[in-house]
Amino acid sequence: MIASDSGNLALILAYIGLGLMLALAGIGSAIGVSMGGNAAIGALKKNPDSFGNYMLLSALPGTQGLYGFAGFFIINSQGIIQASMTMTQGAAIFAAGLALGFVGLLSAMKQGGVTSSGIAAIGAGHKVFGSTMILAVFPELYAIIAFAATFLISTTL
Repeated sequence: MIASDSGNLALILAYIGLGLMLALAGIGSAIGVSMGGNAAIGALKKNPDSFGNYMLLSALPGTQGLYGFAGFFIINSQGIIQASMTMTQGAAIFAAGLALGFVGLLSAMKQGGVTSSGIAAIGAGHKVFGSTMILAVFPELYAIIAFAATFLISTTL
């Protein structure tokens, strides 16, 4: 393989990694907030006065999409993604994108499940808003860890 082919492959890997980072984290957030929104619609029928709580809980899984965008921005702003980049750099960006993308996807979906259950419980008249917020942080923690890993990878590029 000649050097230009290696540089092109590194560039392709980097862009695929960035695409996965954005797309998977965004898809997870869209699914998670939709789960919360669906639960909120059902809960509004029983307890319409708690709309503010439903809205806050529904929005929580949206942060994973923001982490995906922030990771994209951090890596893209380094100025590393260019034809002269090394295979190691391309592979590192690909790996960061894959990690943050999949962790964002799954943690947002799971967080949507937690918030949906809390919304249903609030709709049924239970006072569980604070507890639901606390429990919803646990899936989020792993998205934060994946974002931190992406940041650390970007500092080595």
